[in-house]
Amino acid sequence: MSDNPSGISRRGFIAGTGALLGAAALYGREPARATPQALAGPIANGASVAALVIGTGYGGSVAALRLAQAGVDVHMIEMGMAWDTPASDGKIFCSVLEPDRRSYWLRTRTKAPLNYFLGFPIDRDIPRYTGVLDAEEFGGITVYQGRGVGGGSLVNGGMAVTPKRENFAAILPTVNADEMYNVYYPRANAGLGVSTVDPAWFDSTEWYQFSRVGRKQAQRSGFPWVFVPDVYDWDYMEQEAAGTVTKSALAGEILYGNNHGKKSLQKTYLAQARATGRVAISPLHKVTSVSPASGGRYTVVIDQLDTNGDVTATKTVTADRVFFAAGSVGTSKLLVKLKGTGALPNLNGEVGRGWGDNGNVMCGRANHIWDPTGAHQSTIPCSGIDNWAAGGAFAEVAPLPTGIETFASFYLSITKNPNRAQFTWNAGTGAVELNWQTAWKQPSIDMARTIFDKINSKEGTIYRTDLFGVYKIWGDHLTYHPLGGAVLGRATDNYGRLAGHPGLYVIDGALIPGNTSVNPFVTITALAERNIDKIIATDL
Repeated sequence: MSDNPSGISRRGFIAGTGALLGAAALYGREPARATPQALAGPIANGASVAALVIGTGYGGSVAALRLAQAGVDVHMIEMGMAWDTPASDGKIFCSVLEPDRRSYWLRTRTKAPLNYFLGFPIDRDIPRYTGVLDAEEFGGITVYQGRGVGGGSLVNGGMAVTPKRENFAAILPTVNADEMYNVYYPRANAGLGVSTVDPAWFDSTEWYQFSRVGRKQAQRSGFPWVFVPDVYDWDYMEQEAAGTVTKSALAGEILYGNNHGKKSLQKTYLAQARATGRVAISPLHKVTSVSPASGGRYTVVIDQLDTNGDVTATKTVTADRVFFAAGSVGTSKLLVKLKGTGALPNLNGEVGRGWGDNGNVMCGRANHIWDPTGAHQSTIPCSGIDNWAAGGAFAEVAPLPTGIETFASFYLSITKNPNRAQFTWNAGTGAVELNWQTAWKQPSIDMARTIFDKINSKEGTIYRTDLFGVYKIWGDHLTYHPLGGAVLGRATDNYGRLAGHPGLYVIDGALIPGNTSVNPFVTITALAERNIDKIIATDL
């Protein structure tokens, strides 16, 4: 599946770093190979493991790699599929324009973020299947999450943004910024294979006409416009445009996975972790309980699933240490359930709190006929409009890859929304609930308007009202960037150790209190690098 196994293009964002740092450099020794039993998967009922990692997204992948490099055997539990086998069409993933059963997690109808076009609904019926994108619905919001080995890296646009240094104290106030910017952000960028589009190619290719229109209009209204790094292989994309390789980003592949050019975690951290010989992964397995066992260990109950989402087996294993890395929502829901049911009674009252949507809100604008955005659009965004300091918004200039000329500019904004929600356990229904309210999106809308009202006024244009419903301007019903729920320094100590239960750790986006000012996965990765460094040095 990998077209660039090294994970670093010739335009590497961090010059001279190479690929991931080796175990000898990090920990001063070469770990021994694991026993065959440590590699066997799926995990067996009654197994005993040194480290169990719940989830295979950014935080979990960092933890697995660094633990393995330190000589610890790791078993990763992943609710989604492995996504390593092509279907009958020869592809692992389907395209945005042709969603099939591979597209959504256990739904019988698609639920696209942009679900109307020209005022008509565009969702369609699909067979129920353990597809790659989960549109999880709560009372006031739909949260989009990746399902599969690689987590959110499978379904995001790959925009790999390090926050501005001056914004960091508001993101993670208890974390040393010098360490993050001198050590852990560079390490994360290197490990993820971050690079930036060639500006000359960007200016000449038809595939980024939509982004050049966004640049022109932002600059005409006095807003800073910036190139944004990404984890796509830009050399591969140039070859896509030249017609010398199979098209991927230029064939409408993004939301439901990307078959070739994107450097998902499968090609970077997870590939390196597996190469240590100490990491096994069990796809289609879901952790339902974690509770204390004798000797300071933990009993973990795991359901094995089939591709219809039905439980085919229930397994009980023991682990010396457990790392919660199921994503902000998955980790928060599990911890709130474990506290509510008494399985982990010593968790503190901060579990479930501090959850936010990274201020996500979407909108579209209708351009004049002299500003076409192009029938051919790359699905990988590579630029943004920065009005964070003045208006509290950073807007990604997003593609609208319909295959026809739309004369539309489309944006995903990240805003300084102050609202935070809480997950709670409902004993009556046996479910975890989230108290987010759609009305809490209004600050995000107001902040996004500081950009787009001004552009519309300058250009003499209007908002599109046909993309999110009938006469509806704002996509205020969703988030791509869930954060918080087990906040660092509150539900955990300052390195992700869960209060009240030694040997349990949170190492994903649940640690970050609701906002990162930019796309969050580089910060999640860098924070995981920082925390696992400390845990390996002091707890092992």
